[in-house]
Amino acid sequence: MPSSRPYVIGIAGGSGSGKTTVIDKILENVSENDTVIFQHDWYYKDNPHLSFEERADLNYDHPDALETTLLIEHLKETVAGRPVTAPQYNFSEHLRKNETRLVKPQKIIIVDGILILRDKELRDLMDLKIYVDTDSDLRFIRRMERDIIERGRTRDSVVNQYLNTVKPMHDLFVETSKRYADIIIPSSGRNAVAITLLIAKIESLLFSNPRQE
Repeated sequence: MPSSRPYVIGIAGGSGSGKTTVIDKILENVSENDTVIFQHDWYYKDNPHLSFEERADLNYDHPDALETTLLIEHLKETVAGRPVTAPQYNFSEHLRKNETRLVKPQKIIIVDGILILRDKELRDLMDLKIYVDTDSDLRFIRRMERDIIERGRTRDSVVNQYLNTVKPMHDLFVETSKRYADIIIPSSGRNAVAITLLIAKIESLLFSNPRQE
């Protein structure tokens, strides 16, 4: 458990923008024992009363598709030094899994998601807000590769979803939330200077307040 209040970093950006790249770079340089990650994607609402076809037709890129209030509650608990049991989501079935994830407090808490900067109550829990800015064509290619390989989607379903919900919702909710960011990282999360500065900031926090064993 941290010896003082954790430092909360929000990492936002469009789907396929490179948020995972930024997080991976952080974890390469900072011990995982000092860091914990909340993914907004874990908090998709459960709709077991709907058929698979009905669930597949839902707009998963709209803020209403996510139980953000539960994420806020869990983040507050973790910041206060208490572990929480976070939901997990099956993207192939569009349902929450039976399994959950125990999230324990650490000195650095990372909140990852395309819509995390839109909600003021969630933003107010963050000490540093980052937006990863990436060209839309590259984001689409990355999303297609991820959804086909990791989530069992077909090419046609990915294209249809992108045109019908992903792009419109990005323009309406994600892109407009960029104005709340403290730092905007260009170049798909591979901007070496920005990443170096971010890691230096995190390391300074850990060094100034070392873990008490």
